[in-house]
Amino acid sequence: MSEQGREPAAAAVLAVLLERGLTLAVAESLTGGLLSAAIVRVPGASRVFLGGIVAYNTALKQSLLDVDGALLAEHGPVHPEVAAQMARGVRHRLAVDGREADVGLSTTGVAGPGPQDGQPAGTVYIGISIGKSTRTLKLCLEGTRDTIRESVVSELLAEVELQLAHTSS
Repeated sequence: MSEQGREPAAAAVLAVLLERGLTLAVAESLTGGLLSAAIVRVPGASRVFLGGIVAYNTALKQSLLDVDGALLAEHGPVHPEVAAQMARGVRHRLAVDGREADVGLSTTGVAGPGPQDGQPAGTVYIGISIGKSTRTLKLCLEGTRDTIRESVVSELLAEVELQLAHTSS
């Protein structure tokens, strides 16, 4: 999906967050800032978007996002619980004036071109933490490195829009 194609999805998510008075924080790994860029491209994003952490290096997932070190040692960064902990951790780490972000999003996986830690390219986990609920979703994507990264952003924005539609927090 092109940058212009992601903008309506990001705008829709931000509109719902603004309407509900909710804030957003993101933790990115394989997307390397692409999700944050899609969000801040929308005029007025600063009214709900607190910021993001790009924890590309596995050790940063632990030190910056509070992902359990034993989990990372045993399973590596491409794991659903890693995505869940990243989504929850970024809400806490990007708190403003003692208030955690209401919504946390995360991306972790393998963009390619080859496999990583035994996981094939295109294996991705996204995390969505809203209120007391955290959900992860596994994506199995195909294409070039750029295509996979762009698809992750598009899929995550679509999924968070669905989750917001089904939650009242």
